Amino acid sequence: MNKILIITHTADNFSIEKVTEYIDKNGCEVIRFDVDLYPLKNKLSTIFQDGEWVSILETQEKKYRLDDIAAIWYRRAYNIGKGLKDELEQKFYGPAMGEIRNTIFGFIESVEAYALGKPSVYRRLDSKEEQLKIADKVGFKIPETCITNNADEARKFILKHQNVVAKMQTGFAIYEDGVENVVFTNVVKEDKLDELDSLLYCPMQFQKMIEKKKELRVTIVGRDIYAFEVDSQQFEDSKVDWRKDGVNLIDKWVRTELPEDIEGKLLALLDAYNVDYGAVDIIVSPEDEYYFIEINAAGEFFWLDNLTEGNLISKSIADILCDKAPRRNNMVMA
Repeated sequence: MNKILIITHTADNFSIEKVTEYIDKNGCEVIRFDVDLYPLKNKLSTIFQDGEWVSILETQEKKYRLDDIAAIWYRRAYNIGKGLKDELEQKFYGPAMGEIRNTIFGFIESVEAYALGKPSVYRRLDSKEEQLKIADKVGFKIPETCITNNADEARKFILKHQNVVAKMQTGFAIYEDGVENVVFTNVVKEDKLDELDSLLYCPMQFQKMIEKKKELRVTIVGRDIYAFEVDSQQFEDSKVDWRKDGVNLIDKWVRTELPEDIEGKLLALLDAYNVDYGAVDIIVSPEDEYYFIEINAAGEFFWLDNLTEGNLISKSIADILCDKAPRRNNMVMA
């Protein structure tokens, strides 16, 4: 029986269970590695001796051989080393966490099997600039863009395009009194131009604001494309960034069809990155022009999966992990 390793954490959502159900139906075995239980409750070892590499994962329930897995799904790596801070002196905690992360990520990178996601892939896809350049090359329309820490350049860009939004390139959040405050996309008004001098300390991305007829979230697994649309303009808080009022929009998404040329560009985008998963954000203008905004390497999909009959996104993920659907070859030393 082929073994499929899923890298996740104990607080992950039900999408893990749905994918696992389909993997079971495909006749494969799931091994779940919850990284928040490592290293205090899970043990990971890789040994080379007598000319052979062996990797072993020991959980509280069972001991697994990992060197003969058929595929790996790098889903999430949240809360690695949970509880370790209470066990170690502060001077040892930082260095220990460095070794812990390097061990986990080093193992994932080196697996001699098909991988749906890798740390190195996620790091590459963190580059919003490269995303936009590749999207432009494969034929997508993209917004006029300025990424800078130069206040003068930002002012020139804003004054030229007038209607401009500012956004962070990462999942930027500020923590105050233990409360997470996420920095969403916001419109830059002219009365805020004097505040741009603070760019010296932290660059930002500015884009010409695209008027929205609707917004799309397109989840691509291998060559399967699942497109959904929402009217983000129906609520004031979601007009600029739908995530800001995502709870009110959660049941407003509907499945939609994409033009054939847009589907071709999406597949070309994944071909360029040599990945088999991507969650792409697209804006459709009132003139029915499709603007690429960004691709999320491990973007969430569970709320959209529920809008398909039988959780088809989960099925596509299971099929590609079990080699029952076409996939891009990304094996080490393939």
